Amino acid sequence: MIVEIEDKLVSSELFSKQFVCNLSACKGACCVEGDSGAPLEKSEIKLIEGSLDKIKTFMTPEGIEAVNEIGVSYLDSWEDPVTTLVKGKECAFVFYDEQGITKCSIEKAYREGVIPFNKPISCHLYPIRVKKHKEYESLNYDRWSICKDACTLGKELKVPVYKFLKEPLVRAYGANFFSEMEKVAQELEKQEAAENKKKKK
Repeated sequence: MIVEIEDKLVSSELFSKQFVCNLSACKGACCVEGDSGAPLEKSEIKLIEGSLDKIKTFMTPEGIEAVNEIGVSYLDSWEDPVTTLVKGKECAFVFYDEQGITKCSIEKAYREGVIPFNKPISCHLYPIRVKKHKEYESLNYDRWSICKDACTLGKELKVPVYKFLKEPLVRAYGANFFSEMEKVAQELEKQEAAENKKKKK
């Protein structure tokens, strides 16, 4: 089922599926696994390039070497810009905390107040994947086996995908858009309750 909010086509799975990142279980595998780097907006490439010296403070030597050699991004098989990888594996912008969990050096620099922008919006929005069309954008729920622990935790805590991703959704589309998502969620809950009531009769 697809829900139209403003000029966005939103999958109802963002309301029905539950998800909460469980970094203690996955160790941030999404920054390491995959066929290519994280999707980047052209504006994000310029921002990262302009603040690279500050971001490098939090990067690994291997990541710095990769960026110095290739740049902050490259074009994937679809000719779309993505973050540079270290020897075809982890994102060049990762670092590892004391528990060995993969973290983002761009986000770290932002949280520390060193740069004025956060990590790429494609990373921030995951597991939502956005596809841009000429007249609209579609927001879909992406399934990835490495996120099974996040799905389990989301069910335990009863947190739907859209609610877990409030910060990046507001960042990407604004507070009004998120408010509309909340209204849709309430309406879907009412419909589900009504259907369940009919089944019991």
